[in-house]
Amino acid sequence: MHFVWSSLVVTIIAFLILYWLLSRYAFGPLFSVMEKRRELVKQQMDEAALTRSQAAQYVEDQKAALQQARKDAQDIIEQSRQTSNRQAEQLITQAKEETTRLKEEAAREIESEKNKAVAALRSEIGAVSVQIASKVLEREVDAKAQDQLVDNYLKEVGIRQ
Repeated sequence: MHFVWSSLVVTIIAFLILYWLLSRYAFGPLFSVMEKRRELVKQQMDEAALTRSQAAQYVEDQKAALQQARKDAQDIIEQSRQTSNRQAEQLITQAKEETTRLKEEAAREIESEKNKAVAALRSEIGAVSVQIASKVLEREVDAKAQDQLVDNYLKEVGIRQ
């Protein structure tokens, strides 16, 4: 094999000129496009990581809000239960007070009616006593006749009633 030095020099010069032209006009823009693409991919990955962390935080916030809503609902239910118990106790207390008042009022009415009946009976006894006395005065009688007179009068009074 025969080695030609002139071809080697021309090839090296052509390669250096080609390398210089490529580095000046092709590699620079190509590397800058590749660098921009790398930065864009890095930026998108950072945004995706940020979005993922925001989504995770949002999910945690939603879980906490849901838990708080459940707790609030339980509190409201418990307050309602306590309120209904208090109202039931108040109603029972009022009913007991009303029952006591009605009993006392009935007792007063019974006592009043009893007093009226006693007064009416006294008045009736007074009238009967006067009538008995007048009958006794009309005629003087012995004990047997007096008992018969009282029995007759009681029969008369029984007929009038």
